[in-house]
Amino acid sequence: MASSIGISKTLAAATSFAAGVLVSGCSGVAQNDSSSAELEGAPRRIVSLDYCADQYVLKLADKDQILAISPDAAKDFSYMRASADGVPTVRPIAEDVLTLKPDLVVRAYGGGPNAAAFFERAGVPVLQVGWASTVDGEDMGSIPVIIQHLADGLGQSARGDALVSAFRERLKQVRKRNTSETALYMTPAGVTTGPGSLVHEMLLAAGLENFQNQPGWRSLPLERLAYEQPDLVAAAFFETLTNHPNAWSPSNHPVARAQLSGPDTVPLQGAWTACGGWFILDAIEALAREDAS
Repeated sequence: MASSIGISKTLAAATSFAAGVLVSGCSGVAQNDSSSAELEGAPRRIVSLDYCADQYVLKLADKDQILAISPDAAKDFSYMRASADGVPTVRPIAEDVLTLKPDLVVRAYGGGPNAAAFFERAGVPVLQVGWASTVDGEDMGSIPVIIQHLADGLGQSARGDALVSAFRERLKQVRKRNTSETALYMTPAGVTTGPGSLVHEMLLAAGLENFQNQPGWRSLPLERLAYEQPDLVAAAFFETLTNHPNAWSPSNHPVARAQLSGPDTVPLQGAWTACGGWFILDAIEALAREDAS
């Protein structure tokens, strides 16, 4: 069962790193860090299993707390990729993770649906990254609540407080567009989304109406686009083509290409929307700033 959970790594580097921590008896906490006192009893050998979890671990934890992050942490679609430099990586295969002797595993989806139960049976606590469904609020799916939950679990509550405060202050300063304007979210794979997604909430937060009014993730509405156009196109991932478009992708259809060639296209970095986190504000600000009135 362990091998089905999926984690491999630059195993020699990971094992060597873990051994060095154990032999030296290092606590894994920066002694001169302002949060050191708060870290009494906090996790000091953190392993992150996927790039969504990586964002929070790299943002909120001290580097000395982190044993390993996922191989995707340094990819273009990872917002915290610069902070991933020099941090050991591990893939979500149970044996490789357990070799590192972590005292906390952080995950959104890494390791598959049974990973949390497996690691907890092995005596390793698991901190789950919640599914972000709203930009702000007090519900469990709101980004500020998720931030604070992760910060508390990492022993960095003060950093969570600060990040939530900064997030809400920036959100308050957003100069929203006219809500009668519509926006269509587009990806290279020809996918868009309607109500019920965080991207939908992102458009609303920028003062826009979602052109895609059907819920869930769907193919681009090419037939509708043939006779009706949005006021603005929010184009994500096109700088890296991360989600691998092919010749049959709806985004390659002339009707879709015509949308991207217009003046009202706002390019969004894929890292802003690839996971639910505070960094969605970069996208909200870009959308609200573009020709805002």
